[in-house]
Amino acid sequence: MKLNLFMLITQESLMAFYQITYNKKYDFATLHNWGCTFRCPFCSYKLRGGADSKPGFMTPKPASFLTTEEIKTVLAGQRPKTVSLMGGEPSLAPDLEELLAFAKQELGAKTKLGHTNGTRIPTENLDYANVGFKAWSRDLHYRITGKPKDLIYTNFKNAWESGMQMEANLVYIPGFVGLDELEGLCGFLAGLDDTIPLRISGYIPVPGQPWKRPTKKQMAEAKETAEKYLKTVEASHLTVAEALDLSMRDDRFDVEVLI
Repeated sequence: MKLNLFMLITQESLMAFYQITYNKKYDFATLHNWGCTFRCPFCSYKLRGGADSKPGFMTPKPASFLTTEEIKTVLAGQRPKTVSLMGGEPSLAPDLEELLAFAKQELGAKTKLGHTNGTRIPTENLDYANVGFKAWSRDLHYRITGKPKDLIYTNFKNAWESGMQMEANLVYIPGFVGLDELEGLCGFLAGLDDTIPLRISGYIPVPGQPWKRPTKKQMAEAKETAEKYLKTVEASHLTVAEALDLSMRDDRFDVEVLI
């Protein structure tokens, strides 16, 4: 138990932003964070790090990290319409609140957690959060993430009720995170508001894991299941090649590195 606590403290202390990218077409800057507090075995970062990737860490580790002042200087020079924070898990970066306040109050930018596991969703100076749910069943959620389910679902509910724009997504893995898990999540979302958007991401096989990529028929069935509960449902069914270069399918990922 002491070892696990030490690993958690060490892991969270390493959360930091290491890169800023910019999309000219849509005028948004993205701060990229390294590390995560979840240990999901199907994490798509394993496509880059391999089967030996350490739980909670995307590899390779960046050679250096950006200081808060370096980030502010780059953002002030670019003055993007939107500042998005991505991971790893961006919500646990130690300078998160300071950077959100700077982007919102000093730059007048819209602020987004472009993808978060929901561990922490600040309601100050944050306009939008896209939460990646892992499972509905309490035991399965803990088995996948090593974290309690209630924290994530409660954080989502509280953020939604605060007036924040929210979206959800789930990785669909037939035989593991299946239709029953999807239905549980959809019922939860619909209980808040059936207009909350949901994206179902078809599992992309990663090294060292036994599950198969869903078929087109299975993806269609998953989408139909979700649409019984929610009005806005999208589904993605990426190949490994597309996952490694998301700009192949989405020009929002066609970016330049600012620093």
